[in-house]
Amino acid sequence: MSVPPVVIQTDNLSKVYKGKPPKLALNHLSLSVDRGEIFGYLGPNGAGKTTTIKLLLDLIRPTEGKASLFGLDVNRDSVAVRQRIGFLPGELNLWDNQTGTQIVRYFASVRGGVDMNYVHELAERLEFDLTKKVRASSTGNKRKLGLILALMNKADLLILDEPTTGLDPLMQQIFFQLAMEARDEGRTVFMSSHILSEVQAICDRVGILRNGVLQAVERVDALTRVDFRWVMVRFRESVDSSIFASAPGVSELEADGNTVKLRLVGDFDPVVRALGSHYVEDLRVLEPTLEEIFLTYYGETTAAHNHHRQGAAKKEASL
Repeated sequence: MSVPPVVIQTDNLSKVYKGKPPKLALNHLSLSVDRGEIFGYLGPNGAGKTTTIKLLLDLIRPTEGKASLFGLDVNRDSVAVRQRIGFLPGELNLWDNQTGTQIVRYFASVRGGVDMNYVHELAERLEFDLTKKVRASSTGNKRKLGLILALMNKADLLILDEPTTGLDPLMQQIFFQLAMEARDEGRTVFMSSHILSEVQAICDRVGILRNGVLQAVERVDALTRVDFRWVMVRFRESVDSSIFASAPGVSELEADGNTVKLRLVGDFDPVVRALGSHYVEDLRVLEPTLEEIFLTYYGETTAAHNHHRQGAAKKEASL
C-alpha cells in the first residue's frame, strides 16, 4: 500500500475536557508531518502532547477540527488507519502474568502475524529477555517490551509517546538507531518528548507545544544554526570584564574569578581585539543548545536564562 507524502495532517484540531472549569488541552492545532522523517513533538508535561496522540489514534474525539493519517480520516477510517501504525503509549499497561513472548504472540495474532525472527532481533538489541514474566520486569524493561510491540510490524507510522522513559543511556542510543533505521526505510516516526537532547540527536523537524498551542515548527538543523554563540575566556590573572563591554556584538557579560563569559553575535574579531595584552590561558566557543533556543519560545525570564547559562558555563569551565 502506497504512503502519501504527508502522513499526518491536522486542521484546527482542538480538545476541551469537560469539567468545572473546562480544560482546553489542545487549541487549534494545524500540523503536517511528512513521510520518511522523524518528527519531534516537544513540550513540558501537560502541554497537550498525549492529548494530540489520543486524537490521532481515535482514542478520544476532538471538540473541533479534524485529523487524517495517510490521507484517511482518523475517526471515519480508524480501523484501516490503526493497521498501519506502531504505537507506544506513555503509560504502558501489560499483563503481569504473561511472558514477553506470550504478549508478542497475542498482539501478532491481532495484527495478522509477525516475523518472530525480527522480534528476537529487536529483543537482542534492546537486551530484553522475552521469556520472563512482565511482573518480574523493571520499568525500563517494560518500556523495552513496549518498543518491541511498536516496532515489530515495521509499520508505516510509529507514534511513540515519551519513548525513552526509563531507559538507560545505552538503550537510549539503541532506540535512536532503531528510529533512524525506520526513517531510512521511508517510514515515519512521530515522537513526543520533553527531553531536548534526544530531539536534538535524531529528529529532522520539531514542533514546540505549550499550553495546548503550537508555538513553532522548524528543522532542527536550522534551529542549531542561530546567530549567537557563548564565549568563555579564562585569563592567567583576574581581568575586569568591562574590557568587552564596548565590543560590537557582545552582551550578557558574566565574570567568575579569572573566567569571563559572554554572548556573541557576529564576527569574532572585536573579542580578539578587546583581549589586548592580557594573557589568555583558555578560550572556548560554545554553540547554544537546543534548550537555550527553545527557552525563547517558552518565554522564560532573563533570570531563568542566566541561571541555565551559569550552570552550563561552570560545568564547561571545570573541564
